[in-house]
Amino acid sequence: MENVVLTVHLILALLLIGVVLLQRSEGGGLGMGGGGAISARGAATALGKITWVLAAAFIVTSITLTILAAGEGKTGSVADQIGIEAPAPKAEAPATDLLPPAPADAPATPEKAEN
Repeated sequence: MENVVLTVHLILALLLIGVVLLQRSEGGGLGMGGGGAISARGAATALGKITWVLAAAFIVTSITLTILAAGEGKTGSVADQIGIEAPAPKAEAPATDLLPPAPADAPATPEKAEN
């Protein structure tokens, strides 16, 4: 369902871009030139109506996609959704583990150096 609405949404976006670019702006725009059976005023009115219809449909599909996305929202992390277990937190190491281990034949207390 979501893929169908998204496809319609993208098609509407492309059509809306095309119709807006075809409209005649005050400076001429891309709609200048041409003649034919349709008058300039009639074409502007028709393109204006098409633009309003496409814009309304675009807004409706936007709201629909938002509702669909919110309905599928879950609590938890992304890692839970793909099945990866989070690593267990490590305990703080005591400060004595930072020193290298003493050799087995070393005395328990170091000898004082004589000057």
